[in-house]
Amino acid sequence: MSVTLHTNLGDLKVELFCEDAPRTCENFLALCASEYYDNTSFHRNIKGFMIQGGDPTGTGRGGQSIWGGKFPDEIRDNLKHTNRGVMSMANSGPNTNASQFFFTYVKCPHLNGKNTVFGKVIDGFTVLDMMEKTPGDEADRPLAEIRINRVTIHANPLA
Repeated sequence: MSVTLHTNLGDLKVELFCEDAPRTCENFLALCASEYYDNTSFHRNIKGFMIQGGDPTGTGRGGQSIWGGKFPDEIRDNLKHTNRGVMSMANSGPNTNASQFFFTYVKCPHLNGKNTVFGKVIDGFTVLDMMEKTPGDEADRPLAEIRINRVTIHANPLA
């Protein structure tokens, strides 16, 4: 299963790990299908670390799951923050997943066991490069908006 995030900087195609993180992927795909992420901004961007989005308020303090509250982590030994382009759930501690997610810019082993990995970028690394090069303010908010315009869900990961 894959999705394409159509951003104002270009497209990011992401393979989702539905077999290893079924609840996380169910939540993400349902939010995508309901246009929850459409016209939302990435609110946190740290060069050499990651970019975070998925909060419709744009503040980094909002967002909810399809179940209305938080849901449990799906930490797997075979899914780690090993490369650039890993997609993972943002949280405020164990079992506090909702709608926010991030993409890594580098290997982030310190996040293993803390954040649920549920996908990886398979196309659009030049877009990820542009995102990382976007300067931010002292609170790591991008100075130029980085926005998800819409999301396309692909049944076939090669589509």
